[in-house]
Amino acid sequence: MFFIKEKIVVGMALIRILSCMIELSAAILMLKFNKVETALKINAVLAFIGPLILMSVMALGLFGVAGKMPSSKMFFIILGVLFIFYGASKG
Repeated sequence: MFFIKEKIVVGMALIRILSCMIELSAAILMLKFNKVETALKINAVLAFIGPLILMSVMALGLFGVAGKMPSSKMFFIILGVLFIFYGASKG
């Protein structure tokens, strides 16, 4: 199937698969309850979980490249991640 060389990549993929399962479960629950109010509550929980998943995957990725990259490049990557969160928080 796949030749897996990096354990960090496996961890990142597993977190994303977990995220997918949570999203799919939430969609099924929305259909099961069939109420707008309940669907909004479920969606609010997803809005909290999404950024946690993003931060977890990003942290694993940064941990994986920390020793392989010069600190100046690492600084710019971390700065870019901070800009993503800043831009996402200002609506």
